[in-house]
Amino acid sequence: MTQQTSSPAVEAVNLTKRYGSGNTEVIALNDASLSVQGGEIVALLGPSGSGKSTLLTALGLINPPTSGNVRIGGTEVLRGPAAQVNLRSFRRQHIGYVFQKSNLVPFLTAVENVQIAMQLNGASIRKSRDRAIQLMEYLGVADRAGNLPSMLSGGQQQRVAVARALANRPSVILADEPTAALDGHRGRQVMELFAMVAHEQSAAVIVVTHDHRSLDVFDRIYEMEDGRIAETTN
Repeated sequence: MTQQTSSPAVEAVNLTKRYGSGNTEVIALNDASLSVQGGEIVALLGPSGSGKSTLLTALGLINPPTSGNVRIGGTEVLRGPAAQVNLRSFRRQHIGYVFQKSNLVPFLTAVENVQIAMQLNGASIRKSRDRAIQLMEYLGVADRAGNLPSMLSGGQQQRVAVARALANRPSVILADEPTAALDGHRGRQVMELFAMVAHEQSAAVIVVTHDHRSLDVFDRIYEMEDGRIAETTN
């Protein structure tokens, strides 16, 4: 059961994103709106070029829209391309990102990869390590804390990446094709992991995916086509 809050954890309001102009203009997002509560996990489906990653980078405050608003926890963060807050600071405090590849720092151990997210926010080495170990225990990879990424399986690397995304207790977690490099079994495990994180940590989790085998773990499913969003039944 999802936990409902007074304000959505993340909200896209009439987002439009244009690239180029005239005959070369491309509309990547076309008046797209989306609202996700804390404690809810939603899937974002659609063919390549439908606007999924563009939407995710707009919600992640990485690639501002041409027009429309992004709200996080009821706070208007973006109004069109204009930032209403310090985006870098706000992103570190409120948003966790998981990519198709784990993007772990290769010369840091698993636990150090989780710690670094907190240390960039000013946490001490001791506090960041305690929190990192706690998260790795929660996600079932604490026994790999001292291993370099090259010594981890693909599924273990993604679990460490999820731990890193959770490190600063974000209210929103965005995942872009997080199971694309995994086999069906490990991909299913990662999707179930995201559902657990959403429901137990009260985070809003949005997952861009082409994998239809694990759609039953999601609370809601959205389809994108030509930059537009439509909710489907699950």
